[in-house]
Amino acid sequence: MARRKRGFFAELQHQQNERQRQQARAQREHERLVNQAIREQERHHKETARAQAEFQKALKAQHIEDQTNEAAALTASVQDRVAAFKSVLANGVLRNAQISFDALRVDPSFPAFQPGQIAHPIPPPQWAQFAPPEPAGLMAKMFGASKQHQQLVQQRQIDYQHACGVHAHKEQARQQALAEAQRRHQDRAQTHQANAARTNAEVDRLEQAFVARQPEAIEDYFELVIESSPVPDDVPVDVEVAYQTEARRLYVIRELPTVDIVPEVQEYKYVRTRDATDAKPRPVKEIRQRYADLVAQLVLLTIRDAFDVQPHDLVNEVAVNGHVSTRNKATGQPERPCLVSVTATREQFDQLVLTQLDATECLRHLNALVSPHPHDMEAVRPFFDPDLSRYRFVDEIDIAAGLDGRPVLVSLTPTEFEHLVRQLFEATGMHSWVTQASRDDGVDAVAMNPDPLIGGLCIVQAKRYSKAVPINDVRALAGTMDDTRAGRGILVTTSWFGKQAHDFVARNGRIQLIEGPELKHLLAEHLGLDVVIGVQKGKRQPS
Repeated sequence: MARRKRGFFAELQHQQNERQRQQARAQREHERLVNQAIREQERHHKETARAQAEFQKALKAQHIEDQTNEAAALTASVQDRVAAFKSVLANGVLRNAQISFDALRVDPSFPAFQPGQIAHPIPPPQWAQFAPPEPAGLMAKMFGASKQHQQLVQQRQIDYQHACGVHAHKEQARQQALAEAQRRHQDRAQTHQANAARTNAEVDRLEQAFVARQPEAIEDYFELVIESSPVPDDVPVDVEVAYQTEARRLYVIRELPTVDIVPEVQEYKYVRTRDATDAKPRPVKEIRQRYADLVAQLVLLTIRDAFDVQPHDLVNEVAVNGHVSTRNKATGQPERPCLVSVTATREQFDQLVLTQLDATECLRHLNALVSPHPHDMEAVRPFFDPDLSRYRFVDEIDIAAGLDGRPVLVSLTPTEFEHLVRQLFEATGMHSWVTQASRDDGVDAVAMNPDPLIGGLCIVQAKRYSKAVPINDVRALAGTMDDTRAGRGILVTTSWFGKQAHDFVARNGRIQLIEGPELKHLLAEHLGLDVVIGVQKGKRQPS
């Protein structure tokens, strides 16, 4: 049945109701979309927060891992450094200390010249690259090229000539660059060859002098040997060497590190609760023990390297002073205290098993003078004068072997008398050497007493006089002792000393006077020599 049509007002009401329903539906849809958006936003916020939390958690975990690894790496670095200090001697004895002269030479050859791309000529332009194509067709064949084609050919010829000019300029520049590169290479080769020739000539000179056992060459060579010893990078390797030919004795002044070389930190540890890395300090006692052990190892390694050089009969005894360059805490002035002074013969050293011993105990075994508190830079009085440059060493002369009958001491030359006194001191158990008169500042000999209790540096002057020794000579010896920091001085003469000299010595307390009769007795007792002093009235005979 057909539906009756609404009336006018009914239709208006219906439409109004419909609009209201549509508005309500639209409002509900809007609210639904808004709620959906809010829920999406909340979900997104939750996911973002969760992702951020996971990211922060991962970031924190990574931070903790990084800090833990960094602390472990710092600890490993400290441990490796300490381990390197502990094995200085063990690692050093593994190498052959001998340095081949061939290893010191420089190969004079120089790499061949390799110019690279500039060695190849630049390809010139070809007309075929510029020529226009020939006109085609029946008319071109019957009447030849058109005027336009001829103009094009002329333009292309101009372009070709320009390209040829550009090529010629570039090729000239290439050839100049090639010639300059060749010149620079030749200059470098000549410089290298000249430097190699000078170096090799110097090596040849050193080798020849070393084979001839010239003291200066031997000193240079031993400095090379000792300074090339494999020690940790922060350990100083500076040495100064002096050599005595007759005694086959090597004197070495070795630079030692300060106590600061031992790490003050024992371990690094990351603390999560404070997000901080703590440094665990190394016990002071351990630092001092590590330092004393390192110093002892360096001194023993120095002696070992000296004895390892061939031929072995080159050195029979090695004396080492270990010094530290530091500053006096009280004055701020630079100073170089001696922390260790030791001498050892080859026979003594050959009895040591260097890979099995305790370095500090070994120094005691060798009767070394060792600082009781090396960490405080407390110095000891060394066996020999640390200023090796102050003395020029000369070959020792066996004067006693050349004397026969009843020699007259005042008839000996000054050099013979000085060497005789040196032999007398060595016969009493002291070590000594002779300096040249031209540069000794009044010092005729420098003796070293190896006794660890009363030993040390002793300045000796031998005066071959026929009259009483002036008081000024005794005072000069005292001044020399103060200047060289010697603990003792001995003045030997063929004559005698006056009352002023004996009074001065009594006040000084560190000088011993040996007069002619006592000298005669000492020569007979220790060298088996029956000598005549030969002091007569007359002109004074200075040495």
